[in-house]
Amino acid sequence: MSERLTHLDESGHARVVDVSAKPVTAREARAEGFVRCSPQVLALLAEGGLPKGDALAVARIAGLQAAKRTPDLVPLAHPVAVHAVEVDIDVVEDGVHIRSAVRTADRTGIEMEALTCVVVAALTFVDMVKAVDKRTVLDGVRVTAKSGGRSGDWSVDG
Repeated sequence: MSERLTHLDESGHARVVDVSAKPVTAREARAEGFVRCSPQVLALLAEGGLPKGDALAVARIAGLQAAKRTPDLVPLAHPVAVHAVEVDIDVVEDGVHIRSAVRTADRTGIEMEALTCVVVAALTFVDMVKAVDKRTVLDGVRVTAKSGGRSGDWSVDG
């Protein structure tokens, strides 16, 4: 692990890291998050009765779009050619579990795109259900795996 924050120059000012000398490699990142919500929201999801419509479909599309727009939202993120994005949203006992997988062949990682995908999907879900449940909670957003690049493969499972 690097002891130095690479997004800071020698004077401590923010910078975009120069990745021009790095080789292009296939890379993938996975992320997940959870939106805890009320039993009422879960019942309305099952019935298709949410006032704003299909919250899961809208959240999925928002996540797909967000992955592609990450450099517009995260100032020091490189524009990366996003080649594939998957968003899975599962309704579980106490909320929705959101997972993303984002792939590229580029010079830098794609973890921020995977995280942005999950966060924006979660925020969109909250927006879709807030009329019914103002106490929704985003929880546990994290990168769960990455592959490719100089630092190699990594996952939360080992």
